[in-house]
Amino acid sequence: MPTPYAPPAESEHWHQTGDQHRRLIDSVRPLPTLTTAVAHPCDEASLGGALAAWREGIITPTLVGPRARITAAAEALGESLDGLTLVDTSHSHASAETAVRLAAEGEVQALMKGSLHTDELMSAAVDRRTGVRTERLMSHVYALDVPSYPRPLLISDAALHIAPGLDAKRDIIQNAIDLARALGIDPPRVALLSAVETVRATLPSTIEAAALCKMSERGQIRGGILDGPLAIDNAVSALASRQKGLVSDVAGRADVLIAPNLESANMVAKLLIYLARAQAAGLVVGARVPIMLTSRADDIETRLASAALAARLVHFQREGDDDAR
Repeated sequence: MPTPYAPPAESEHWHQTGDQHRRLIDSVRPLPTLTTAVAHPCDEASLGGALAAWREGIITPTLVGPRARITAAAEALGESLDGLTLVDTSHSHASAETAVRLAAEGEVQALMKGSLHTDELMSAAVDRRTGVRTERLMSHVYALDVPSYPRPLLISDAALHIAPGLDAKRDIIQNAIDLARALGIDPPRVALLSAVETVRATLPSTIEAAALCKMSERGQIRGGILDGPLAIDNAVSALASRQKGLVSDVAGRADVLIAPNLESANMVAKLLIYLARAQAAGLVVGARVPIMLTSRADDIETRLASAALAARLVHFQREGDDDAR
């Protein structure tokens, strides 16, 4: 088993940005490297991130894209591609399709987004004939290292599902629980967010939160402790939850935040990144292989942390945990 990536002690309230992600990266060093198809790494940022994860011993990359453009990016970085497999393609759509095909055929254990649009990669991934779909919906999970929060914080879904219904939210929650457990957070505390902490007929997110909690009690969602509806202050602040008189195993110490919709999840994550100096890593979960989604603005540490998330999840699933299936 890898070194536990467990939350620090409750007494620790502030830490340096990136401390938790560095522990995460260190925790995967004993694991076998993750064979990864990197789709269209044709700029310095995406290729540099893949090469950094390779040198850290997290992934073994297969570079999928136009050979000339990848080689040019390597030259701009002053890097050598000796020893790496490069699959030549003609354009970004072909890069996405080829990378996904390698995953679907079991040639690689993970996918990493390069310098192509997310829609291109995800369109190939969700193709019913050639993609990497499972019976469960895919969803995106942000893993945030927030310096003012004493534990890793997962937020979902901020990238794929605009207005998920109840069944979609069940899968979104299960995906986030599986990732949290892969990180050694077991059982994870899951806060179902709304604007208030009481069920109100005029606020649909509160009704869905209550239904999802009952679904968890009935075994339709497994492996986590759910509570909701919870306003975000009650979810992450023990002081706020005490002032409201909440009796909850989740309030004030949530490991996972499930937002009502994509806009709210995206806003919460971006506010933490830009105002609270959180460092974000990201992963699409629920496919046959994890998909690392990064943007051009992401630094190397963020890219390494995303790769480490994928490595932990693959190891967790390979262990054969029933809840991961």
